[in-house]
Amino acid sequence: MKLTNRYEQTSCRLQVEGLPDLSAGQNEQTIGILTGFSLDLAGHTELEGKREHLQAMVAAVLPYARQLLSGVPRTCGADTDPVAICPQSGRHQLELRSSQPDTAPLTLLLDDAELADLVRCLDQLRLDPRIALPFEQPPLQPLRRRELRHRQPLAQRIAAPLVGVGVLVLSAVVSALLPLHKPASSPAANPTAVSSPQR
Repeated sequence: MKLTNRYEQTSCRLQVEGLPDLSAGQNEQTIGILTGFSLDLAGHTELEGKREHLQAMVAAVLPYARQLLSGVPRTCGADTDPVAICPQSGRHQLELRSSQPDTAPLTLLLDDAELADLVRCLDQLRLDPRIALPFEQPPLQPLRRRELRHRQPLAQRIAAPLVGVGVLVLSAVVSALLPLHKPASSPAANPTAVSSPQR
């Protein structure tokens, strides 16, 4: 018996179809074998594909959304992957590549709301207990130091170097103004000292 699960947001509808994997002991309401999916984004062509295409979409779109929230958007998905997404003139370019050699890739431009709806649908899919398939994501990577620099205010970035230079200059000025102490001379060491005459 074929099962169909649907996940909907305002501008996005994701529908997956599959069968229970009875050999793995799954119940009849659990999708253990994904046979296909369809993705309908408002104002765009409806997309259809197999499990590997859906997995590639999860592996590209969700990390891209995390990078976007961190303020460092960058391309997710290699040139050889079925799905890639990158920032494009204030929007988000989703590129889907067919496995057929003579088919041109399909490019969709999503605004922030459409991307947010797509992310919510993909998250609902991943967290659905009725889906017994692991949709893997790339491991989380911390942002590099150079990617975090632009997020710190300029005053905060130059405060430590300026304080260090100021302390060094102040120490030099104070050292130059302090008088040098001459050692006190003893009478025995003074050759001009005259001894009083004896009577």
